[in-house]
Amino acid sequence: MSKAKGFSSLDDAESLRALVQNLREGIYITSAHGQILDANPAFLEMLGVASMDAFVAYGMSEMVVDPARRLLELDLLDRHGAVREFELQIVRPDGKIRTVLDTTHVCRDPGTREVFYHGILVDISSRKEQEDELREQSIRDPLTGCYNRRYLAEIERRLANPDMGWACIFIDIDHFKQYNDTHGHQIGDNTLIRMSRFLMRQVRAEEPVVRIGGDEFLIVLEGAGDAHVEMVSRRLQLAALRTAPVPFSLGWAARCPGEPFQQTVHRADQRLLAVRVVDRTTAGGRTGGDEDP
Repeated sequence: MSKAKGFSSLDDAESLRALVQNLREGIYITSAHGQILDANPAFLEMLGVASMDAFVAYGMSEMVVDPARRLLELDLLDRHGAVREFELQIVRPDGKIRTVLDTTHVCRDPGTREVFYHGILVDISSRKEQEDELREQSIRDPLTGCYNRRYLAEIERRLANPDMGWACIFIDIDHFKQYNDTHGHQIGDNTLIRMSRFLMRQVRAEEPVVRIGGDEFLIVLEGAGDAHVEMVSRRLQLAALRTAPVPFSLGWAARCPGEPFQQTVHRADQRLLAVRVVDRTTAGGRTGGDEDP
């Protein structure tokens, strides 16, 4: 039986053209150097451009945010002739970033042997945003917005290399249980929220503030030594005199060579206990570091 023709067959040129034009996935053809030679409307929409004219000076290499990822993809194409669902971040001409899955295979012109790449881009930006949001919720304390113990475990794994240097500051609100019992849990929760905001204002975005339980917080300073952690501790102490919501104590420690993560945290906690605030009229905390007896 002969194969049906027309729109019921992929052998029909008009059928294929209609399929390419109407798919929501972006279909493209590039040269071996990444110049975009042709693309369907979905590809243009994904990149936020009105016509192919926009790609005259804007090829695949310029689109990819991480050049190393693009080089890896090209290497896979050279070795295997195809890649499937290779995740990339691309930047549109208007500066917006999209996350896509790229499925590409190598084609050669039968006459000239010139190399072309035929590919399909699937935009997964919304899915990635949802995944990132869910992950962010899983590693954040729902009350204060600080990181939680799950994220602390990730930090511990990241800093497991014995050659990595880091430091931490252990923070504890003074007599919080008594304060909580006197004023009520709602006021206590509000105090924890205000305290967390105070701490996060005093450190850089890459220096996580972790709520490790109750009224205890930990600040982790990756790559820091004694001088830097002491500087941050003193800054916290000075800021506390002006804007801390309640009195607190802190202790700090820098990692000794090869020291386990929890041991460094324990030393910071012990320094805190050694210098526990006794003057409750001061809206701040004394600091304890490795120089304390």
